Formats: sequence, C-alpha cells, structure tokens
Amino acid sequence: MKYLKLSGLEPLIITPESNFINIGERTNVAGSKKFLRLIKEGNYSEALDIARNQVEGGAQILDVNFDDGLLDGKFAMVKFLNLIASEPDISRIPIMIDSSKWEILEAGLQVVQGKCVVNSISLKEGEKEFIDHAKKIKRYGAAVIVMAFDENGQADNFERRIEICKRSYDILVNQVHFASEDIIFDLNIFPVATGMDEHRRNAIDFIEATKWVRENLPNVSVSGGVSNVSFSFRGNDNVREAMHSVFLYHAIKAGMNMGIVNPTMLEVYDEIPKELLELVEDVMLDRREDATERLLDYSERVKSTKKEFVEELEWRKETLQNRITHALVKGTDRFIIEDVEEARSLSKRPLDVIELNLMTGMGVVGDLFGSGKMFLPQVVKSARVMKKAVAYLQPYIEAEKDEKQKPNGKILMATVKGDVHDIGKNIVSVVLGCNNYEIIDLGVMVPAEKIIQAAIDHQVDVIGLSGLITPSLDEMVHVADELQRKNLNFPLLIGGATTSKAHTAVKIFPKYGHTVVHVNDASRAVGVVSQLLDHNNVQYKADLKIDYEDFRQKFLDRQIEKVYLTIEEARKQNFTIDWANENISKPKFLGIKVIENQDLRELLDFMDWSPFFRSWELHGKFPQILTDEVVGEQATELFNEAKVLLDKILDEKLFTAKGIFGIFPANSNEQDDVLVYNEEGNELAKFHTLRQQLKKSAGKEYLALSDFIAPKSSGKQDYVGAFAVTTGFGTEELAKKYYDEGDDYNAIIVKALADRLAEAFAEFLHYKVRTEFWGYAEDENLENEDLIAEKYLGIRPAPGYPACPDHLEKQTIWDLLKVKENIGLELTESLAMFPTAAVSGYYFGNPKAKYFGVGKIKEDQLKDYAERKGVDLEFARKWLSPNLAD
Repeated sequence: MKYLKLSGLEPLIITPESNFINIGERTNVAGSKKFLRLIKEGNYSEALDIARNQVEGGAQILDVNFDDGLLDGKFAMVKFLNLIASEPDISRIPIMIDSSKWEILEAGLQVVQGKCVVNSISLKEGEKEFIDHAKKIKRYGAAVIVMAFDENGQADNFERRIEICKRSYDILVNQVHFASEDIIFDLNIFPVATGMDEHRRNAIDFIEATKWVRENLPNVSVSGGVSNVSFSFRGNDNVREAMHSVFLYHAIKAGMNMGIVNPTMLEVYDEIPKELLELVEDVMLDRREDATERLLDYSERVKSTKKEFVEELEWRKETLQNRITHALVKGTDRFIIEDVEEARSLSKRPLDVIELNLMTGMGVVGDLFGSGKMFLPQVVKSARVMKKAVAYLQPYIEAEKDEKQKPNGKILMATVKGDVHDIGKNIVSVVLGCNNYEIIDLGVMVPAEKIIQAAIDHQVDVIGLSGLITPSLDEMVHVADELQRKNLNFPLLIGGATTSKAHTAVKIFPKYGHTVVHVNDASRAVGVVSQLLDHNNVQYKADLKIDYEDFRQKFLDRQIEKVYLTIEEARKQNFTIDWANENISKPKFLGIKVIENQDLRELLDFMDWSPFFRSWELHGKFPQILTDEVVGEQATELFNEAKVLLDKILDEKLFTAKGIFGIFPANSNEQDDVLVYNEEGNELAKFHTLRQQLKKSAGKEYLALSDFIAPKSSGKQDYVGAFAVTTGFGTEELAKKYYDEGDDYNAIIVKALADRLAEAFAEFLHYKVRTEFWGYAEDENLENEDLIAEKYLGIRPAPGYPACPDHLEKQTIWDLLKVKENIGLELTESLAMFPTAAVSGYYFGNPKAKYFGVGKIKEDQLKDYAERKGVDLEFARKWLSPNLAD
C-alpha cells in the first residue's frame, strides 16, 4: 500500500488510519464573496487573514482559486502563493491549486512550495489534452484531482463514475506512469431529495462508486464538495446539517478520505434526532419510494410552527426606514402602502418619502446588486415594490404641485431599426430606473433619425442602443455615424446579444468622436452610467477612449493573414456523399401544412429552460441551476414563479401559437443552390447556400448546406423542408398589461416564456416531421436533454445562424410557404420576425447532415452569391458584411 504524501512546510501523509482530511475553501473566489471582494480591491493582507483563519480552524489543505471574469487569475494566483510562502503559520499546510484554466494552474505550480494538489484535470477535452496536462503535473511533482468527467459529460450514475475513473486511472498509471497514490478522484456529489426520480440515487451512487474505486483502483484517494448533497433544503440548517453528517458517515466508511466541508454545518451523527436520522438515511440510501416527501413534510412541519412565523415577521418591529428598506430588498409589497403612508404622515412633503425613504432603500438594493449579493430577478421585484409605492404617493405629490423628484440622469433606450427584441433592453431600463435614472424608452424598430431627435427633444444624458440580430450591428454603426455628422455628443451605450466590445471598438468607436462603451450585462449598466454622468467624468471618458483605441489596435494587430480558397477550389473539395448508394427517405407527406392553434401543453416536454435563466443573468444548466450554490435559491424562486405564470397562460389560453411547414422534392446544383420543386417537378424556389472558404488542413472538406441534398446530376430525387412557428400572438398584450400595472417582473417573465415556448414549438414540430410527416426517424426515442444536444437525425438550420448566415434567405422561406398570409408572422425591414417569439428555418433529413459554421467568405463568393440571387453586389455586401473576410 502506497500513501498520498503532500507537504507545505510540514508533511501531510494520508494513511488508512488518518482522520478525514478537511479542505478549506474560503480562499476560493467562488466559495467566499468576502475573499473575492478583497482580491478585487487588491487587499491581499486581509485575504491572507482568511487563509490564516482557515488553517487555525482546522483545514489540512488550503484550496486557492481565482477564477473570476474580472480578475487576472494568473497574476492573482502567483502573487497570493508568493505571499503565503512568507507566512509560516499558513504555508505549513499543503496548497490545492484550483482553476479551470491550465495557464493559471501551471503558473501556480511554478511558484508553490512543497508538494501541492492540482484541482483539476479530466477527460472532458479528450485523452490528448488529459495526458499532456498529467505529464506536466507529474514533472512538477504534484498530486492531482481527477474529475469524473469525459467527452460525453459529467458522470451522474454509478456505472459512468466507475467507467470514467477506470479509464482515467489506466491512462495515468499505464501511459503517463503517474504515481497511483498521487491520484485523487472527485466523483461528483449531486443533490438528493430534489423531487426528481433521476436524482434519488445521487448519494448512494456516489457512496457505492467510492467503495468500488477504493477497492479496484489501488492507492487512490476520493474527495468531493459535501454541501452539494443538501442544496434542496437551503434555508433549513437543521436538516442540512443532518444530511451532511449522514452522507459523510456512509461515504467515509466507503472510502472517501478528504473533501470540502463547512464544520459549522455538521451535526454529530449520534446526536441527530432519531426521527430526522431515519428520514435522512431513507433519502441518502434510497430506501423508500416516498423518502423525499417524508423528509419534506418533516422540514415543513418544523419550519411552520408559530414561533417560526413570528420570527418571519420580526422585521415589522424595526424602524420605519428599515421596514421600507427590507420591503424593497426582499421585493415584498405586502406592507409597503402602510409604511409609505406612515412615512408621508411624518414628512413635510410627500416627495420627501421618495427622495429620502424609498431612495435610501433602493440605494441598498443597488449596493447589494453591484456587490453580487442580489440577483437580477430580485432587483426587478424591488422595482415593482418601488413603483407601487410611487403610484400611491403620486396623487399627493400632484395635489401639492410639487416639482418632480430630480433624477440622477435621463437615459434614452431604443432597440434599433429593424429589430424587435427588447427583453434585455427592458431589464437594463428597470435596473437603471431602480437607481433613480429617468428612462425614455422608444421601444423597438426605432430608426436613427427618431433616436437622435428624441435625444435632442428630451435633452437626455445618455443614449442606449440595443439589438439582437446581426443587421442591428450595422444599424448601430449608422446611428453613430449620424450622431457624428450632426456634431452631437451624447455618450453611447451599446448592448444586446450580438454586440461585443470587439465590434464596438472596431466598428462603432471609430465612427463617433465622443464616448462609446459596450455594456455586456445589466449589472454593469449602473456603474457605467454613474461614472459617465459624474461631475468629474472627464478622466473617465478619456480613459474609455484610450481603452477602446488600445483594444481596437490590438484587435487589428492580432488579425493574422488568413489563407482562403477560391469559391471554385472550395467547391471541388466539398463534403461528399456517395449518392449512388445513399438510401433517400421519401416523405410520407409532401406539400404545405398550416397549424392554426397549436396546443401549448404539447410543447412543455420540449422546453429548454436554461436560456430562460440566462436572460435573467442567472447562469447554469437546468435543472442543476436550481441547486447551484450561488444562484440556486434565486433560480428556484424565479422558476416557481414562472411556472405559476405559465399555468395562467395555459389555463386562460393567453397565447396563440401558429406554425407552418412544408416538405418538397429538391435537388442541389453545382452553384451551391437547393432547387425546390412541386410534385409535378416545377421549380418553386431556390435556396442559396454559402460555402466555407478558410483554408483547412489537407484532406478536410469545405461545407455548404447544399452538400446534404442530392445533386441533380445524381439522377436521384431528394427532399427539403422549411418551417416558421410563433407563440407570440398575445405576448405583447399580456406584457403590456403587466407593464401598465407597474409589474416589470412579470412582464419580462411573459416575454421570456414566449421565447422558450417558441423554441419548444420548433423542437416539437421538428420531432413530428422526423417521426411522422417525413418519417425518416419513425423509431426515434430521445429524452429532452438529447434533443437540446441535437442528437437527432437531420438538422434544422436557420437563416442568420452560422451554417446559413444570410438573413435574406428568410424572404425565400416566406415566399415559398406564404408565411405572412397563412399565419400572420411578419418580417421587419431588417428581417427580424414579428411577433418576436418565433423561429424559422429549413429541414434537412439526410443522416449525414450536420451543423457547421460557414465562417468568413471572400469577395469572389460574395460576387457569385449576389449573381445567383439576382441582387446588386453592394446590397449583398450590406447583408453579409459581418461574414466578409476583406
């Protein structure tokens, strides 16, 4: 038996007789908000105190992590480890260098003293990278944590855990010749008692896999983050403490010998109340079908005592200002009118209640949001409470003919011409409104001249431009151009899904002589605007200009001269299918089918909830996000409230979903076109596809969508489909109802749900086409997760996306299917779909069809494409400008 030997200034030898090794994680920016704040402030002295407290509190290994988007992780890792090295009371224990980025791990390895642990490597990116990293770690003389993760994802059951661990172990020991005692497996601890059947065995699978690993993979250790197991019971510390103790009791017996555990969240196993112990054991070991329900009942029974209810309203005994602040922070409006009335009766003017009481509370909300202690959905709820309070005070303010409260500034917000997407814009407007900025919202599809005139008329301080589709990028450039031409100097905020700092710096910034800044999320908007409008803003604006000019120059300098094939050369190396031996599936249905009123309930099983949370800046994969340590509680609350609203939409039939699709005979030609016919063989339409041109390594093919359709010269009849769906009818009306009531929170949820339902409709319809109408995949039986991962046969690419980046192709779909005439779904002049909750695209049924990106194209293909489409060259250039290599 060989033992894991680690060291700081002192050795740590882990033997079978060793107690459980506790890893301290408070020096991890993801595990401690205080540590993150100190590092961001450059306060390494206080950050070292956190490390010292971890050691004094009994940590035997110190986990150090600097993975945060706003940190220079490599610099911070090197600096902190060097500082630790000069503190003997900290550096006496081994260090765990923790990062998801190899360059940070390696930087840490180069300066750490003693024998450390690297956290982590895995087979996620394949064996080559796994072996390369393992060899380097071996050369540095470190131990390593190996995640149970491979090319197919994270191990989430017993079989996958042992499969990945066995494979990883064999590679490390037999190929890399890594010391087996220096291998530590993290087998992924997942939550139990979530209410989902697939999670019932999460704990027992981990425990059994631990036992298998320790018995079958000689000398290794097993670790994990214990708090994950109890995420379902956040808010009930008694139950969580018992769950941690029971889990550890069984996991340690099975062979888990180290892990991240918060000692304050542990109950002594023998002191857990008998009833609770039995209920937790039933959950952990999956001993009863109703184990989760029974533990939930216990949890609610304990929490719902009269004492607990009294404590819940304890804040009502606070001072008036504290009560108002509490209501705004918690987003609860139950007592806000009562408290505002009390404040009004004590104030000289009703306006004072807004300027003093309410804005004091909103200041706390802003601080908490800015520091990451509140999340976007909570801020929008705070705005709802604020609006209710202001609405109550408004008649009193009008009666006294007071001047309006002076705002911090006036911001004009608009979604640019041709674009109809406004969820992100509306969220930013709410957040700025919460911080006492007056918002002039011009809505969607706003032309440059209207934006500029409104900015002049309202004397705004800042203009905010938003857009989602690619043509919006050019429209933003046009707005900047017009502002410059008219010699205006409004600071310009740029935001939206397709925007980026790179595009802003390279395309928009050079067009405008005044301040331009990209804002990538709502949390940054307030900070940017407040600095822009600060009376000492000269230096900030100057720094922004320097930053964007520097970014632009570096971006241009990085542009390596790339080699492209001519379009003719690329066509000669196309993606080839042996059409002579290809079995083409003839559709069971040919023609066009209209769906007048799709049952929304049929779409629920096809919904992908992950983008719903991203729209609220809560990042994570569904359903795991519901138990995420950072955003899980807020994600769960948002999810539950969204489901209530979704039920209302379904029960009251507030949305109308319409769709249309067609399946047609088709062939491709030598010019990368897809020729679409009716059943008599007459040409109905021509889809123009684009081909990859950027030079690849020898033997690689250059793809176009037309490669997946049998060429006319093959003599074989092939088929193609097209579709358009929307769930947007009724969305604007319902959202407006909530906006008019001052309820931005539910208004935004309405639009986000409509988008999710539209995507689900597209997924559902594609499934029906594959299995019924076309029928080439009659026996398909995929879970929703597999559908999201696009594991089905065939593809449904959409104009405007990587495989077919030209939005103009939507017009061909609309003409072919008569989309507007049949279902009322329209295209704007920038070819955005209206209503916005809509999806359109093609159906390719060949099993070899796959998604890809066309990438940049050369001038010769642009000319060829314009000629094929019968449009002016400059017109084609306008629509394809983001994809041009020149």
